[in-house]
Amino acid sequence: MPGMESTRWRSPTGDRSGGPGQHAFDSGRLADGSRTTRRLQSPHDSRSRDKPGFSWEPIPRGSYFKDGARRPSSRAARGHTHLRPHLGCDAAKTPHLAMMTSTLSTVFALTLASPAAGAPAPEASSGGSVALSADGSSATSETATSASSKSDAKSGNRGDQSWMRRFAPERNMMELGIFGGILVTSNQHELYDYTKPWERYKRIAPDIGARFAYYPLSFLGIEAEGAVMPTRTASEQSALLYGLRAHVIAQLPRRISPFVLAGVGALGASSDTLGRDIDPAFHFGGGVKFFINRYLALRFDIRDNVSTAVQLANGRTNYVELLLGLSLTLGRAKPDTKNLLDSDGDGLFDPGQGLRPQEEDACPNQPGPASNQGCPLIDSDGDGLFDPGQNVPAEQIDTCPQEPGPKATQGCPLVDSDRDGLFDPGQGLTPEEEDRCPTEAGPRETQGCPILDTDGDGLADPGQGVVPEDQCPTEPETDNDYQDEDGCPDEIPKAVQKFTGAIRGINFDVDKDTIKSNSTKTLNAAVKVLKDFPDVRIEVSGHTDTDGSREHNLDLSKRRAAAVKRYLVDAGIAADRIETRGAGPDEPIADNATRRGKAKNRRIEFKLLKGATSSEATP
Repeated sequence: MPGMESTRWRSPTGDRSGGPGQHAFDSGRLADGSRTTRRLQSPHDSRSRDKPGFSWEPIPRGSYFKDGARRPSSRAARGHTHLRPHLGCDAAKTPHLAMMTSTLSTVFALTLASPAAGAPAPEASSGGSVALSADGSSATSETATSASSKSDAKSGNRGDQSWMRRFAPERNMMELGIFGGILVTSNQHELYDYTKPWERYKRIAPDIGARFAYYPLSFLGIEAEGAVMPTRTASEQSALLYGLRAHVIAQLPRRISPFVLAGVGALGASSDTLGRDIDPAFHFGGGVKFFINRYLALRFDIRDNVSTAVQLANGRTNYVELLLGLSLTLGRAKPDTKNLLDSDGDGLFDPGQGLRPQEEDACPNQPGPASNQGCPLIDSDGDGLFDPGQNVPAEQIDTCPQEPGPKATQGCPLVDSDRDGLFDPGQGLTPEEEDRCPTEAGPRETQGCPILDTDGDGLADPGQGVVPEDQCPTEPETDNDYQDEDGCPDEIPKAVQKFTGAIRGINFDVDKDTIKSNSTKTLNAAVKVLKDFPDVRIEVSGHTDTDGSREHNLDLSKRRAAAVKRYLVDAGIAADRIETRGAGPDEPIADNATRRGKAKNRRIEFKLLKGATSSEATP
């Protein structure tokens, strides 16, 4: 009732038996005349009030004592029905919830007390008491503090922070896991068909399931789970409980990662005796993860599922789960290898840096490929294929490790019996590399077979794939620098023969490369011959006497030969049919001691060149 409260006295030991050092109770009335009970308290209690050595502590009627016994109230004495408390009920009323709270406190204290987590261990109060308020909040825990101290002592308080951060959760990481454990069923469950008689399920049921989680942040994510709990009813009939749920999970981003979670879902049941039913459920809990490596993590959960209670208006009941799971982590960022040691620079890292075995270098001081775990490959004959017995693909193994050979023969040397550069058949080569005449030397043009030249003029008989072919295979070619590529006998035409040797009538200004006008007739005649015989190629050479220095005369002769070529090209002769050369005074045909001899030595010569050109005179 409003304004009604009681008081009770306790000793520092917290007893209630009434003896020395134990609880003693006294009765009294409040200002409004209602009766109350007082509890006397030690002066050491922070709540001591006016009585010397003792204090008054208001206790609402209907509350609970420390051992869980209910404080009598006038309503209870009159037989009024008391409904089960909802989610905010006292922990003492639900022992499994108290156990879960205490265990979670221990887990968090053990983890956060580690220097690696970067948080100092909380100081325990001198009394070492546990106080749970009516709304479920907790004060200092003696159990958690004691366990934390033992953990620090056991670990030696090393403060190995890098170890704690290794394999820690990351942003955008996913976890795919399985779990198993036990479900503590409720004696007030409502998982049954109302048309069938109610009975309890076995108190402990096995609990197995799978989960998937996504963490957009390293410390916060969402998770979905599904679980089945095969069990039996009190009458030993088989039953199947199951659950589907989703929750938000918050965790400490460390290798040892405590977490808390809360969410919603559904609990269902199916059995022959109790029928089928599904009830909504709210769940919360926590636990701890240990990340073994980048890909695997162990996980322990304590979970409380709150669902509908039977025969209680708006009543709730609890299903506690203890779960142990294994998770596969996915979507981690590629490891930062900037600070990892790779002594030989082969892309695999020196051992002892916490990497997977396939990322460690078996030969850290000798570079080698990843296929051979960082060890160098042996190639005894240096042919690019590797000696047998090494971790390389079959096509890279040398079947003749002491003799160099190409890949086509798996490292064995090629056989070329006639030594013509083409290899005997049957060695796995392309057709272009095989010798059609392996015992007779021949060029590639004839696929290693000898060239046939019936008339012996140096031109191959037709049909052998050799260019040029002999157009007269039974008649030798006349070697006269005129059409020598056709293989047929011939004579130089008189018109062409006239324009070979020293050409009279091509004159220049003194000490210049300017052609005189009286040279036009001779040059035009040369143009006509070159146009009439388009396969003729010529060399134009300039010559001088010995007057002046040799260097000057060489330059002058080159310029005069070039002037003649320029005239012929301007007249329509293809430039690639004409070559030029300056001989200077080095090739005289007369005595330079006389004027007549010098005049003969100053000349232009035409010479026929071997090799026809495909270019024709421009019309």
